[in-house]
Parts: sequence; C-alpha cells; structure tokens
Amino acid sequence: MKHTVVITAELPAVATHILSQTCDVVTHVAAGPRTEEEMIHILSEADGAVTMLSDPLTRKVLASNPHLRIVANYAVGTNNIDLEAARELGIAVTNTPDVLTDATADLTMALILAVTRRLIEADGMVRRGEFSGWEPLMLLGTSLQGKQLGIVGMGRIGSAVSKRAIAFGMNIAYHARNRNEAAERDHEARRLTLDELLENSDIVSLHAPLTSETRKMIGKEQLKLMKRTSYLINTARGPLVDEAALARALENGVMAGAGLDVYEREPAVDPRLLGLPNVVLLPHIGSATVETRTEMARMVAKDVVSFLQGGRAANVVS
Repeated sequence: MKHTVVITAELPAVATHILSQTCDVVTHVAAGPRTEEEMIHILSEADGAVTMLSDPLTRKVLASNPHLRIVANYAVGTNNIDLEAARELGIAVTNTPDVLTDATADLTMALILAVTRRLIEADGMVRRGEFSGWEPLMLLGTSLQGKQLGIVGMGRIGSAVSKRAIAFGMNIAYHARNRNEAAERDHEARRLTLDELLENSDIVSLHAPLTSETRKMIGKEQLKLMKRTSYLINTARGPLVDEAALARALENGVMAGAGLDVYEREPAVDPRLLGLPNVVLLPHIGSATVETRTEMARMVAKDVVSFLQGGRAANVVS
C-alpha cells in the first residue's frame, strides 16, 4: 500500500512528480492561514506532509494525527512547528536550508535600493502622468556608498547580504549571538551590540530567526536609537518587529523609511503603513524566483520519499 502525502498548497510541479512515483498525493489549497482544526482534518490520513510556514503544526495538531511520520516544511524557518512535540511523537521535521540564501539576499538589496532611491514613488509619478521633465531636486534619495549597513543575524543570508552591500561601497557592522569570523575577515564586518548597531547604522537589515528571545526585538525603544536618516529592512520574520511601534516611528519622523517583505500578523499589515510613501511593502516574496521555489519543492519531496521508504531525510531539523 502506498503512503499518503498531503501538500498544503500548490507547489511547482516537480514536487508532485517526485512524490507520485511512490506515494498517493493529496493537495489542499487554502486562501489564507489555516486553523488547528483545519490542519487536523486535512492531515487525518497523512503519513507525510509538505507544509507551509503559515500552517500551525502545534502539539494538538501533531498528536491528533497518529499516522503522521514526517513533516517537510516548505521554508527555512520552522517556527510554525512545535519541534519538541514532534520529537516526543517521533515525527521527523525537515526544512529547505541554503537554497533560499541568494534569492532572499537579492531581494534585501532590492528593498534597500527601492526605499533609499524612492523607486515606488517615482514609478507612481510616471504612471499618474505627473512627470513633466527632469528637475534638479525631484525625488532626491540617499546614496549607499560609504554608508553603514547594520546586519542583525549574520548567518547565511546575512553574510550574503553583506557581500552584496560591499559591492555598493557600504561598510558592514553586525549583531549576532555568535561571532562570524569569516564575515569579519572577508567583509571587514564589525561585531556590535544591538544598541550600538542601531545607533550607528544608516540601514539596519534583519536576518535573525524568530525565537522567544528575538520576538519584537525591534520595538519603540530600539527604533528611538536609530538615526533620523536611517532605514529598517526586514526580509526575515515579521514578528521580529513591533509593527505598531514602527508605524508610529515612521509617522513621527523618527527614521527615514522602511522596506518590508514580512509582517507581524501576516498577511495583515498595519493600515498606517499602507499610507506612508517612505515604506516599500512586498507580499513575502523573498524566495520567489522560479529557480529557488522549484529547488525547494524538489528538496521537500525527496526528503519525504526517502524517509517514508526507510531512508534518511537530508534536511532534518528534528
């Protein structure tokens, strides 16, 4: 009898192609985040599951599905999964590390350029027919050369952003729990406390994982430390930032602008941010390239097949 694998969203076709050779595949597409009860229902017959970061895989969900043996999260993060419960229940958990690094680093630089050079405002001006010719003071932005980029979380993605920023002539500082000697050697990055980094950086880019310690690590007091000419970029996890505090800071001119790809209560966005011209807002597309999303699909499918056939999954988290 074939194993049953549930996919909780429509993925690139390679995932179904790999899984269907040895498993029965059931795809459940939802318009938005699911509840615990919905997850319990769709996983009721699953031996394996390919899940999204928005799927709540709580202890209740995992314990309610006795057939479930592996959860392959279609993401680097696993903060939607109760890893302790998964270990206790003997459910393997995998993710998709490394493959998202370049795509997310590229998007981070795109956000930095978009907000500092006011690209969205400029695009809107042209589309509205308001561009009447070149003017010396029109839509003046901020140069990157010689500015300090403060990176919070100097892991794979943070390091990749650092490498790109150097090509733009930026200086690198970072804050991380552990020292990154390679970044210090290759990128001349300086390790600072979080307060020091916020006080001295022209652009602050977040690349830390979401944990109990990092949740709302950027709040009212941290934002007050930043330069009035500085920008905050977040392509990591929305709850790293107190979104209401950020909206107030931007409204009050505490900082110059922000570029966001993720949100505290995703997909909801603080409505005050929607009306601010100095904020660039993206719909969580950090890994959204054909190449990256296809490789992510291949990774989760291969891990599920290998594990259910008695082998080892390559990207086990728990």
